Amino acid sequence: MSMYHSTSHASSSVTRTAWRRLFGRMVQNRREAIGRSVEEAARLAGMESSEWAAIEAGHIPADPARLRSMAAAIEVRFDQMSLLVYLCQGAWAD
Repeated sequence: MSMYHSTSHASSSVTRTAWRRLFGRMVQNRREAIGRSVEEAARLAGMESSEWAAIEAGHIPADPARLRSMAAAIEVRFDQMSLLVYLCQGAWAD
Protein backbone atom coordinates (compact mmCIF):
# COMPACT_ATOMS: atom_id res chain seq x y z
CA MET A 1 0.00 0.00 0.00
CA SER A 2 2.79 2.48 0.78
CA MET A 3 4.29 1.75 -2.64
CA TYR A 4 0.98 2.75 -4.26
CA HIS A 5 0.89 5.95 -2.24
CA SER A 6 4.45 6.80 -3.28
CA THR A 7 3.67 6.17 -6.94
CA SER A 8 0.44 8.16 -6.70
CA HIS A 9 2.26 11.08 -5.06
CA ALA A 10 4.96 11.06 -7.75
CA SER A 11 2.32 10.96 -10.47
CA SER A 12 0.42 13.91 -9.00
CA SER A 13 3.67 15.86 -8.72
CA VAL A 14 4.38 15.25 -12.40
CA THR A 15 0.84 16.32 -13.28
CA ARG A 16 1.14 19.57 -11.30
CA THR A 17 4.47 20.30 -12.98
CA ALA A 18 2.89 19.75 -16.40
CA TRP A 19 0.01 22.15 -15.61
CA ARG A 20 2.43 24.78 -14.31
CA ARG A 21 4.53 24.53 -17.45
CA LEU A 22 1.42 24.77 -19.61
CA PHE A 23 0.38 27.97 -17.83
CA GLY A 24 3.88 29.42 -18.22
CA ARG A 25 4.05 28.46 -21.89
CA MET A 26 0.69 30.06 -22.61
CA VAL A 27 1.75 33.29 -20.90
CA GLN A 28 5.05 33.24 -22.80
CA ASN A 29 3.33 32.58 -26.14
CA ARG A 30 0.97 35.51 -25.63
CA ARG A 31 3.80 37.81 -24.55
CA GLU A 32 5.81 36.88 -27.62
CA ALA A 33 2.76 37.22 -29.91
CA ILE A 34 2.39 40.87 -28.95
CA GLY A 35 6.13 41.48 -29.25
CA ARG A 36 6.93 42.18 -25.61
CA SER A 37 10.17 41.24 -23.92
CA VAL A 38 10.19 39.64 -20.49
CA GLU A 39 11.54 42.90 -19.11
CA GLU A 40 8.81 45.02 -20.67
CA ALA A 41 5.98 42.70 -19.62
CA ALA A 42 7.35 42.53 -16.08
CA ARG A 43 7.66 46.31 -15.86
CA LEU A 44 4.09 46.79 -17.08
CA ALA A 45 2.87 44.26 -14.51
CA GLY A 46 4.85 45.87 -11.67
CA MET A 47 7.10 42.85 -11.31
CA GLU A 48 10.78 42.06 -11.46
CA SER A 49 11.97 40.43 -14.69
CA SER A 50 13.13 37.41 -12.71
CA GLU A 51 9.61 36.98 -11.28
CA TRP A 52 8.04 37.08 -14.74
CA ALA A 53 10.63 34.61 -16.05
CA ALA A 54 9.88 32.28 -13.14
CA ILE A 55 6.18 32.34 -14.06
CA GLU A 56 6.97 31.46 -17.65
CA ALA A 57 9.13 28.62 -16.30
CA GLY A 58 6.20 27.24 -14.32
CA HIS A 59 5.79 29.17 -11.07
CA ILE A 60 2.11 30.01 -10.67
CA PRO A 61 1.19 33.20 -8.79
CA ALA A 62 -1.78 32.61 -6.50
CA ASP A 63 -2.52 36.30 -5.93
CA PRO A 64 -5.46 37.52 -8.07
CA ALA A 65 -3.98 41.03 -8.13
CA ARG A 66 -0.77 39.63 -9.63
CA LEU A 67 -2.76 37.72 -12.24
CA ARG A 68 -4.73 40.87 -13.08
CA SER A 69 -1.55 42.90 -13.62
CA MET A 70 -0.10 40.12 -15.77
CA ALA A 71 -3.26 40.00 -17.89
CA ALA A 72 -2.99 43.74 -18.52
CA ALA A 73 0.70 43.43 -19.41
CA ILE A 74 -0.01 40.81 -22.07
CA GLU A 75 -3.16 42.56 -23.24
CA VAL A 76 -5.73 39.94 -22.33
CA ARG A 77 -8.92 40.47 -20.39
CA PHE A 78 -8.83 39.34 -16.79
CA ASP A 79 -11.67 36.90 -17.45
CA GLN A 80 -9.49 35.28 -20.11
CA MET A 81 -6.60 35.02 -17.66
CA SER A 82 -8.99 33.60 -15.08
CA LEU A 83 -10.15 31.00 -17.58
CA LEU A 84 -6.53 30.05 -18.24
CA VAL A 85 -6.01 29.67 -14.50
CA TYR A 86 -9.15 27.56 -14.26
CA LEU A 87 -8.03 25.32 -17.11
CA CYS A 88 -4.61 24.91 -15.48
CA GLN A 89 -6.02 24.44 -11.99
CA GLY A 90 -4.17 21.12 -11.67
CA ALA A 91 -1.14 23.24 -10.80
CA TRP A 92 -2.69 24.08 -7.43
CA ALA A 93 -3.95 20.61 -6.53
CA ASP A 94 -2.44 18.98 -3.47
